[in-house]
Amino acid sequence: MSRLFWKFFVTFWLTLLTANIIVGGLIWLHRSAEFEQQQGSRPGQPPTFMLGVAASLLQHDGEESLKQLLRDWQQSHPEPIYAVDAQGMDLLGRPVPEGALDKARQGIRDGQPGPWRLAQRSMSSPILLFMPGGPFRPEDLFGPGGGPPEAHLLGEPGGPPPPHRNMGPKPPLPWLLIATGLVASLAFSALLAWTIVGPIRRLRQGFRAVAAGRLETRLGQEFAKRKDEIGELGQEFDAMAQQLEALMATQRRLFHDVSHELRSPLARLQAAVGLVHQDPSRIAGALERIERETQRLDEMVDELLTLARLDSGTSGPLEDEIDLPALLHSIVDDAAFEAEAQGRHVDFQDRCGEAPAFIRGRPELLGRALENVIRNGIKYTAPGTRVTVEAERDGDSLRVRVADAGPGVPEAELDAIFVPFFRGADREQQRGYGLGLAIARRAIQAHGGSIRASNRPDGGLQVEIHLPLQPIPA
Repeated sequence: MSRLFWKFFVTFWLTLLTANIIVGGLIWLHRSAEFEQQQGSRPGQPPTFMLGVAASLLQHDGEESLKQLLRDWQQSHPEPIYAVDAQGMDLLGRPVPEGALDKARQGIRDGQPGPWRLAQRSMSSPILLFMPGGPFRPEDLFGPGGGPPEAHLLGEPGGPPPPHRNMGPKPPLPWLLIATGLVASLAFSALLAWTIVGPIRRLRQGFRAVAAGRLETRLGQEFAKRKDEIGELGQEFDAMAQQLEALMATQRRLFHDVSHELRSPLARLQAAVGLVHQDPSRIAGALERIERETQRLDEMVDELLTLARLDSGTSGPLEDEIDLPALLHSIVDDAAFEAEAQGRHVDFQDRCGEAPAFIRGRPELLGRALENVIRNGIKYTAPGTRVTVEAERDGDSLRVRVADAGPGVPEAELDAIFVPFFRGADREQQRGYGLGLAIARRAIQAHGGSIRASNRPDGGLQVEIHLPLQPIPA
């Protein structure tokens, strides 16, 4: 078992054990208090009550029953009841206090009310019943309502309730309940601790597996079924592992694509050098080829560095104020000039209105993203056709559409064209390295925007860009 398990287990167990002890102790104290109250003289129960009960018991059941009542009373009450015969002897053989006996006899002779009774059964000798305590007030003798002693005889109307029975010995501590609670708390604490620690152990195993390179590790349904924070943690782990696996796959594919793209210009460079060695008279053409391939390598390295900075979030602060319509006008003018030389045209439709449309960011980075999208349209649109660039407000954002009249892209590849080095099915007809749109997506996302591609109904590809506008204080 882990240390965390024992920490949870001991904490839960001590908490439950303490709660059981406190509750059990309170219950036991309450029962003990009730027992003592039932065994002792009750506040509303006068001394004459028990004397009346004893006298009634002697008259109906005889001396043996009276003796048993006196024994029971003596075991549970500090104030005794004496039963004295004509010779002054107590029926239980107890020593009789002389002063109390004389006082009781005098009260009987004078007919005074008090804690004494004279009772006898049929033809037997009378028995003097009395309690030596005192002095007693009237309400102590007859109860809160007062009244003559005869009102307190057992069974008479208006008398007190039936006499208290002896409840036996004081209730012991509930050891069986304590032991049961102890065992139950142990089992419950162990189950609760394992319920918490078990998933954490599984998470630790998952993290170790990912750290060892097994990025396909998933926690699966074990955590998906849980509806608590631990279940959410397991789902976040699966999402993290999936993202790591995708990133590593992208990285491996990127390394493969980079090595492949570098191999071609390097091979052409080596071929040009070999031609010069074989025929020095061809050095002019070889140098031209070397210069062209070197330029291509420089462009590809520059694009790779840009892509790497965007992926790592180190492209620099996005704090400049950018006038988006003005930036688009500048990019479209440059692109239109180059397109004219290729027999293509670029139209710009500015529908932003007179209101300023600003965004905070980096002008060169955002300009490169927009330029890549427009140049991609010029590259694939058919000769003699137009690339249309539209810009208009869409609530709190600016929407830019770039539509060409090229062959379009298969529906299954519309999202893949934004992946670095992606080449479609007609790769032999494609030019470039497949990095322009990848850089465009990451740059636009860095500015809080989005980009998507779709095929036009009448042919060609349309790229739609949304960039959030931000008010720039004056």
